[in-house]
Amino acid sequence: MKRPVGITVHRKIMDSQYLHRKATGELSGLLTELIVASKIISAEANMAGLADVIGVSGKTNIQGEEVQKLDEFANNTIKRRMARSGYICVMASEEDDEIIPVKEGYEGKYTLAFDPLDGSSNIDVNVSIGTIFSIHLRKSKGKQGNLEDVLQPGSSIVAAGYIIYGSSTMLVYSTGEGVHGFTLDPSVGEFFLSHEDIRIPEKSKYFSVNEGNYHYWKPAMRSYVDYLKEIDEDSGRPYSSRYIGSLVADFHRNLITGGIFVYPCDCKNPDKPKGKLRLLYEASPLAYLVEQAGGRAITDGGRRILDIQPTELHERVSLVIGSRKEVDVAENMLLS
Repeated sequence: MKRPVGITVHRKIMDSQYLHRKATGELSGLLTELIVASKIISAEANMAGLADVIGVSGKTNIQGEEVQKLDEFANNTIKRRMARSGYICVMASEEDDEIIPVKEGYEGKYTLAFDPLDGSSNIDVNVSIGTIFSIHLRKSKGKQGNLEDVLQPGSSIVAAGYIIYGSSTMLVYSTGEGVHGFTLDPSVGEFFLSHEDIRIPEKSKYFSVNEGNYHYWKPAMRSYVDYLKEIDEDSGRPYSSRYIGSLVADFHRNLITGGIFVYPCDCKNPDKPKGKLRLLYEASPLAYLVEQAGGRAITDGGRRILDIQPTELHERVSLVIGSRKEVDVAENMLLS
């Protein structure tokens, strides 16, 4: 079998570093440590049925959700790897109630927010899952970072990405110079560039939404989804529905092929009036990536995701994200 001889992710990271004369190499090192963690998680995910990491752990996270065993493994893997990396001053995980300090003496100048295993409810049925992350420069001057360092808007992200564990393991990331995708060759344990300078198509005919919540949506959202399913040859409708139920998988498909993903506010759960998805761990990093790729990301109220200043560690938000022209249409209908 022919093996890849292309650009490795480490070569790509270093090439980007060389373009910035003042670069210290710390961001490159941080990304490298995350990549190592992703390889460990990928190996465990591929052995999930044999490694006793399928099923619930018996714990409940800050969201009130049952923690899957593989979710816990991924969370601990990233925390252990990054705590002594020397590149970050504080971490925040979707699975932890509070901010996570790093090992004393290993404080760095960046922060890391991450969802260790998005879509973990699908682990038992072998659906694609993934790790989502975002990186900011710290704001505080001390050694250990604090909550203020983590609560920063997406507009100040310096790097973000995700690793999707599916039929193959892929890393997709951006440092503000386009979006690039790398596929893991497990035989050599290396990510190779497979999708250079990803650009999301401006228009598509695919939509991703959980229609099971249709009757809990606001009238404008119901009208918008009804519009997508109407027959109109001139506008290319009806659109085709593609919904996996794993945010990182739905987003990845739309990023490559074009489409729009919608997770609106609803009245189903009064404890989540702003929406279900987490701003810091899901919406902001994916919004950063989609804008880098030429798309858009807003709330169902029309607010740009990257402009939102988080006020809570586990703040929730609605999300409309995808191809630019599709989000434009959604925005016009939702705000009219």
